[in-house]
Amino acid sequence: MSEISTELVRHLAGLARIDLSEAELESLTGELAQIVDSIAKVSEVATPDVPATSHPIPLSNVFREDEVRPSLTVEQALSGAPEREGDRFRVPAILDEEQ
Repeated sequence: MSEISTELVRHLAGLARIDLSEAELESLTGELAQIVDSIAKVSEVATPDVPATSHPIPLSNVFREDEVRPSLTVEQALSGAPEREGDRFRVPAILDEEQ
């Protein structure tokens, strides 16, 4: 059995600034303990002769070649914009900084 206690979950919730009720603490304590136990079981069979994988089926990315193709002109792309600034969309500042 794992070393997950209600006090540990309460401490972690405090670090994350998450306010949990007593019922939520109890529930999460059991759920986290089960997760830790499951990881421990997997770790038991993950020996050096078993290769690490992120997916049980081999995957490969399929990329297309980059090629220049016809696209919108600047005027077409900005034609529906509520506001523009030169050749760019004008949007409200979100960081209170002017550049």
